[in-house]
Amino acid sequence: MNFYIIIPAHNEQDSIALTIDSLINQTLLPKQLVVVNDNSTDRTQNIVEAYTEKYSWISLVNSKSSNAHLPGSKIINAFYKGYETLDENYDVVCKFDADLIFPDNYLEQLSIYFGNNPKLGMAAGFCYIEKNGHWVLENLTRKDHIRGALKAYRKDCFLEIDKLKPSMGWDTVDELLAKYYGWEILTDESLHVKHLKPTGISYNKASKYLQGEAMYKMRYGFMITFISALKLAYKKGSFSLFKDYLTGYFKAKKKKIDYLVTKEEGKFIRNLRWKGMLEKLS
Repeated sequence: MNFYIIIPAHNEQDSIALTIDSLINQTLLPKQLVVVNDNSTDRTQNIVEAYTEKYSWISLVNSKSSNAHLPGSKIINAFYKGYETLDENYDVVCKFDADLIFPDNYLEQLSIYFGNNPKLGMAAGFCYIEKNGHWVLENLTRKDHIRGALKAYRKDCFLEIDKLKPSMGWDTVDELLAKYYGWEILTDESLHVKHLKPTGISYNKASKYLQGEAMYKMRYGFMITFISALKLAYKKGSFSLFKDYLTGYFKAKKKKIDYLVTKEEGKFIRNLRWKGMLEKLS
């Protein structure tokens, strides 16, 4: 099974070598690995170039964008810079972060899952972060949700959901659309991926309303947004985030920002969200 991997990287000199090394040591090697150096000002480019000289299946794309860390659009635009350099001879395409250390059998295990189930559209392991010398689950989302840091898509699923949306919420809407089109999603708790930088550590003030905006763009409606925002803020331990999320939702509604999904897809998403919430209460 052919795995193509794209890694957007911005100032990742402290981690990018660890990520690439963990992919070089896979029991099933990727066919292509593209690192997109997105406007880095450190040694990221030099580090990756050393790998491209040694491994023909590793390549580097240098891209210029703003220095602002705006979740969603920046990283997905960088992803497409890498995707555009690849051919279509892949079975699975992966968007990985540049601060991950994968277990040696990671890609091989994903290939087994994809090979055994033709309706499996997305699969991944779990992110773990270091706390007090121990690696613990980075528990920000449901265990059936694939984190944006380590997405792997079957080609047919990737194309049917119209690839990735350059917006905050891209790593939620992709799964919702996959389910809309009848694809299954799998997470394997036994695949422990070390996440060297906790999610959101570099988000800036300009991005604080984007989560609520994303909920609007996914056509959640107010009640689902309210519940989702409250739950996420609680997990992150900040009530001020709850207010930011709702502010972002209403700002987007006032501006009538374009949706990420159609009306029909939005209806499916709302029904799916309500079903999940009611199941937890029962």
